[in-house]
Amino acid sequence: MVKEQHQGDAPAVHRVATAIVWDGPDDVDNPRNFSLQRRVSSTIAVTFLAFVSTLAASIYSPAHEDVSNQFRVSDEVAILPLSLYNFGLAFGPLAGSPLSETFGRKVVFLTTTPLFALFILGAGLSRSAASLIICRFFAGVFASPAISNASATIIDYTAGRYRAVSLAFYYSIPFFGAVFGPLLGGFIVERKSWRWTQWVTLFFIVTFYIPILFTKETYKKTILQRRAKRLNVQGPQEHKRSVVASAKHFLTVLVVRPVHMILTEPIVTLVCLYNGFLFGLMYTFVVASPWIFQHYYGFDLTGQSLSFLGLMAGTAFAPGPLILIDTYIYQPRLKQYQTEHPEADGRSPPEYRLYPSMISSFMLPACLFIFAWATRPNIHWIVPILFQGLAIMTTVMTYSSANLFMVDAYGPLYGASAAGAAMLSRYGLSAAFPLFALQLYKTLGVGWATTFLAFCTLAMAPIPWLFWRYGPLLRARTKYETAA
Repeated sequence: MVKEQHQGDAPAVHRVATAIVWDGPDDVDNPRNFSLQRRVSSTIAVTFLAFVSTLAASIYSPAHEDVSNQFRVSDEVAILPLSLYNFGLAFGPLAGSPLSETFGRKVVFLTTTPLFALFILGAGLSRSAASLIICRFFAGVFASPAISNASATIIDYTAGRYRAVSLAFYYSIPFFGAVFGPLLGGFIVERKSWRWTQWVTLFFIVTFYIPILFTKETYKKTILQRRAKRLNVQGPQEHKRSVVASAKHFLTVLVVRPVHMILTEPIVTLVCLYNGFLFGLMYTFVVASPWIFQHYYGFDLTGQSLSFLGLMAGTAFAPGPLILIDTYIYQPRLKQYQTEHPEADGRSPPEYRLYPSMISSFMLPACLFIFAWATRPNIHWIVPILFQGLAIMTTVMTYSSANLFMVDAYGPLYGASAAGAAMLSRYGLSAAFPLFALQLYKTLGVGWATTFLAFCTLAMAPIPWLFWRYGPLLRARTKYETAA
């Protein structure tokens, strides 16, 4: 009798179970089981939308002199639309993460991107420097969720052991967008006006927004909630939070906890400092490179724009060494660790993620030193462009490796807060650097200004090596749980 009852209840029990967890490794609703074509096309779609978010920041850079002349403001004020856009990027998770956790990834793309476009439209129509600055700031706020949500979507598609390969391309995209923007913006400003930098950005937003309409939801909780609704059973959203409780939760996860982790967790503190400086270094090149090649080599506006080809090549080639290191160093070490520790359940120490940054951390200051003193009229301009490209390539390698290490160290429970801390620091510093970068180069010259930056990166170069040596000790002493 009991046996028959259990057999009769089995379909109902199965329906409830499949509304709470995946129905085995081959569950068709699991994004990792989507067709290869869908996974690739969706990854490309979200990646290029993130690309537009960083392109929109730097495409304005060549336009600041035009803005200064039209609105009769100083160069320092005219550069604020660039800096405050990046400052807005730092606060984007406040708009995107609550939506993502409540309604899923796709809703974030669908709702925040049109707002991003509207504020870019407002920036293009601005009749004063103040309105331009305000519109650019809010454009950054609503552009930011596309960046954070794209990486989350890619992780939804990718198992942990292959994450470095898929994210190698993604991590290079924000850098590529940031260094491609000045090249495109330079040509636009030369032939049109600064307003066309905003119209072209708007065109890119619309173009890359359309493919998002055809993507599928990838957030596990949202997928299971929808499946529960179809099956008419209780899904994973059992506990409804009040508005106050929800606000408190997101304030904790997105503001209080990330700031607390920056102040109290050595891993988060050092990764945020290092990666924030690397982003600031990139925006130093965005602002200062046109002046460098005009002042030392007499480049006209077209030549100044084309000087960014070295930086673009560096970011485009960065996934190559990242994939090679993952294939020939990380994967064999992971396989060996899993053989020796079967209880690890497919996981490995987060320190294994540090290989690329350990290789590139000392290469970066070396490239900067060479760039600093090879930028001379008697040395061909291709030499500094080459080493500038190598510097940005090593920057991407260091950034991506350190970021993966930090997220793996804190696991799914606190990894989101650690990533939020990283976003606050990198876009906060990338907002600050353009405010003084050009003045630094004009005052000290390319040699000593770049040497100063090189010494800063040299001082931070041991950080990945310290994590490799003392990472397990730091993780053992953390105030936050690091278990997966």
